[in-house]
Amino acid sequence: MTLNETAQPTPARAVSEPQKVAAVVFNPTKVDLDELRAAVQAGAEAAGWGTTLYFETDPDDFGVSGARLAVEQGADVVMAVGGDGTVRAVAEGLRGSDVPIALLPSGTGNLLARNLEFTLGSLAESVAVAFEGGERDIDLGVVELTRDDGATEEHAFLVMAGFGLDAKMMANTRPGLKKAVGWLAYVDGGVRALAEIEPVEISYSVDNGPRRSVDVLTVLVGNCGSLTGGILLMPDAKPDDGILDVVALRPRGPFGWFTVWRKIGWENGVLRKSAVGRKIIDLSKDVRDVRYLTGRRFDVELESAQEVELDGDEFGTATSVRCWTEHLGLTVKVPRSEG
Repeated sequence: MTLNETAQPTPARAVSEPQKVAAVVFNPTKVDLDELRAAVQAGAEAAGWGTTLYFETDPDDFGVSGARLAVEQGADVVMAVGGDGTVRAVAEGLRGSDVPIALLPSGTGNLLARNLEFTLGSLAESVAVAFEGGERDIDLGVVELTRDDGATEEHAFLVMAGFGLDAKMMANTRPGLKKAVGWLAYVDGGVRALAEIEPVEISYSVDNGPRRSVDVLTVLVGNCGSLTGGILLMPDAKPDDGILDVVALRPRGPFGWFTVWRKIGWENGVLRKSAVGRKIIDLSKDVRDVRYLTGRRFDVELESAQEVELDGDEFGTATSVRCWTEHLGLTVKVPRSEG
């Protein structure tokens, strides 16, 4: 090199960032796999993501293990494809990670999507949200069940946990009828459950406070407030407030169920939608047949083992139920306008 020559810096070699990877946990009975793969591949290519991972749900855990494997293999988002049970299981598998869940609803209720006020549009739209949507943090409900033999199990829930009549109704719902008529099958299950259920005495505490005893027909612990069919059971429930909403149904006398329905169907479903209606509710006498509680933790001891349900799926029987919330413990992919 002569004195008149100037040394030129060596161009830096471009370093490409690794492609993001999505995972799909799917219930094969709820989806057309070829259609799903085509939609996801189109979404991945449009977003510039890598090859998608697929995990079929296991009948023993409904997708929990698939979601955990997806996290272990480096997934940046996990799509839950199935009904409420699949969504709940994927959320349980993602517990403790920072990997978001994306909802590709294909079941009967789609309760989390409805409570988050998602528009249940096309598969392509849901896939686009999974790859390029925004994010919203919500609470994750956790329940510890104690079985007859003293063994304990811990599970997550997103919408509601229940025991008593509610859980018996889920257990009595016939799968074939549910597939044929959707959520209306729960009505059939409920009618048959009424003939079998008896009030049960429970001992409960809220936020480790004093214990109280009461006879109930059913208890639901909610992270969200709306049920199948658009029934607004817990009007004050919010999915991200760190609080559990509890409702106990204890109908009394021949008109007990009419009173319960007036409270849930008329007051919650109709009157609360207007300012005048809310004033009417404020002036109304409290209904003893429907009791509401709120807290971060709800512990119940049962006089006898009762059926339990989580997000609409039966979970056997338990002699005690302990529920709490992990505040903002789950990230959900949402449309950009809602993120």
